[in-house]
Amino acid sequence: MPVVSVMNYKGGVGKTTLTANVAAEIANNGYRVLMIDLDPQTNLTFSFFTVEEWTTELRERRTIKRWYDSGPSSAELALEELVVTPPRVNERVARNGGRLDLISSHLGLIDIDLELALQLVGMTPAQSRRRFLDVHGCLAEALRAPAFRAYDIVLIDCAPNFGLVTKTAIVASDFVLVPAKPDYLSTIGIGYLRSSVVKLVKRYNEFADEDTLARRIDPRFAGVAFTMTQVRSEQPIIAQRTPIENLREAGIMPIFGSSVRNSPQYFAESGESGVPAILRGPLDHPVSQEMRALIGEFVETVAGERARA
Repeated sequence: MPVVSVMNYKGGVGKTTLTANVAAEIANNGYRVLMIDLDPQTNLTFSFFTVEEWTTELRERRTIKRWYDSGPSSAELALEELVVTPPRVNERVARNGGRLDLISSHLGLIDIDLELALQLVGMTPAQSRRRFLDVHGCLAEALRAPAFRAYDIVLIDCAPNFGLVTKTAIVASDFVLVPAKPDYLSTIGIGYLRSSVVKLVKRYNEFADEDTLARRIDPRFAGVAFTMTQVRSEQPIIAQRTPIENLREAGIMPIFGSSVRNSPQYFAESGESGVPAILRGPLDHPVSQEMRALIGEFVETVAGERARA
């Protein structure tokens, strides 16, 4: 069961749209997919449930915030108790034997970083080390529960920051997928993001090596997926090709060969319908073809890396 965090420091890069469509397409191919919405903006949740449905059915008892509030390392609330099955998208994917589940977010998740930080304080170096591992590894430990073994992949939509909640996602992940717009502002932070992940992994593993109960982690970068491109003559315009090539030459992390053009009309009704555009758009639509090509490349990358591991 590969776990994939989808993240970028820059907002507005199509991160949530990509997560929803990747999850829906994989489920539509007959697989069981779990999405976890760790972004306080809750947009991934609102891609599958209306605001009214979230308010009446999920907000009080079925969000990831309740799990963090309960003390993730305690036994008060099992993570699997929060899983919901969005009905409208599952009417589609169930025809092919797939299933798409979700653990929804909450606007109050933005306050959880401070609560987690308070749990890091220890009286001795050994206590501090143990608490660091417990807090950062809480989501990883929860996802080892037998209930999650039924899933073929887990996709985590992260907030555009590197707070403690995001760090719990990285520690739990096998891969990091980085959506980006092909412009300077969206790509300038990718090197820093990579550096932040590398530092977190190094520190976590140093502590894990001193603790017999902890496991080392090794999240790998699946690659940068360029979204919202402006296309002319079936390729990104010259102004967008420059940041793409600059990032490729820098060799910071892999870059997917496929990209997805900007098309507000194609993605317009996804939130209202509860069904991602990839399942509604015509098969011959350029965005449908580009999205499926990108998803295929992503799946091949993840499968190939896991096979080599």
